Amino acid sequence: MIGNRRIILLAATLACIVARPALAGPDGKLTIGDPAPKLRVKEFVKGGPVTAFQKGNLYVVEFWATWCGPCKVSIPHLTELQKKYPQVKFVGVSVWEENQSAVRPFVKQMGGKMAYCVAMDTVPSGKSANDGVMARTWMQAAGQNGIPTAFIVDKQSRIAWIGHPMEMEEPLAQVVAGKWNLTSARDKIAKQQDQSRKMMALSQKLQKASQSGDPQQIIAVIDEAIADDPAMEMQLGIPKFSILMKEPDRAADYAEHLVDKTYADNPMALNQLSWTVVDPAKPRPAKDSRLTAVALKAALRADSLAKGKDPAIADTLGCAYFVSGDVAKAIETQERAVRLAKGTQFEKDPDIARRLEEYRKAARK
Repeated sequence: MIGNRRIILLAATLACIVARPALAGPDGKLTIGDPAPKLRVKEFVKGGPVTAFQKGNLYVVEFWATWCGPCKVSIPHLTELQKKYPQVKFVGVSVWEENQSAVRPFVKQMGGKMAYCVAMDTVPSGKSANDGVMARTWMQAAGQNGIPTAFIVDKQSRIAWIGHPMEMEEPLAQVVAGKWNLTSARDKIAKQQDQSRKMMALSQKLQKASQSGDPQQIIAVIDEAIADDPAMEMQLGIPKFSILMKEPDRAADYAEHLVDKTYADNPMALNQLSWTVVDPAKPRPAKDSRLTAVALKAALRADSLAKGKDPAIADTLGCAYFVSGDVAKAIETQERAVRLAKGTQFEKDPDIARRLEEYRKAARK
């Protein structure tokens, strides 16, 4: 699979976020609306150097590392955004590198996929990679322990947005258009930072529960966290559902709840929920199973929310139709997924076209 199209940002699912251990402890003092810290990098390995933020100009400062899998996924997306918004200066800063000599060869190998300015963090002599100046003054200061993470800097040289680069397109469009609500964004990030602190504490409990080998203990920890803060279900719903998959009826009941309430207006979460069931790489439920039905329901809602324009969601919906036994609808939807993928990061995903051929072959039988 190309991209993180079926990944929602869950601190509880370690495969989705590449995180460092808590450094000196995230202080979270740097937030939206604050003046952007200085750019104090060791050197630029690609593109002209950006030494300071100029008033009246827009910037994106994104943090990544050569060893970070999700970073490699987001790099082509950043390149697409840089091409779409040439008036915005993108700067990718490599942080937390144990071996900075690997950065330049990595950037060279990426070639046109990494078509924006790239720099390396400044690590003081005798210090570890965690002590890089940019890592401390940006990432740690903002309470960000996971990469990739991007910061949008507005025309007043203020932090306008902080988040995962795969979720940056809409905020960036609003900042460019001068329609971004800084106060609302600041309130939102404050809630996210509070939730992040809760997730870090929760992860320790989940690790302990997972060591027991008893899935019910993990579910109990998740349920306790959701009872304490219902908003946590947005992050914990998919992990809980995945564990419940071994009990189809119970899993279907919970999936209905997620589709109708928790994820009702979240196309990416609905897409992830559906894919958890219909993923061809996993054993598929029987055609008449409740899990298949709710997976189709989730995919249909996700597709509706995306106005039928997201190739990844269309691909999931095609799978859901196929697993449900509606081959004609699967073909129709997968053809749309292939059309939508053209010109996007998903165009090179061989699975989208391969699935279409699989559905057509099934129709000919």
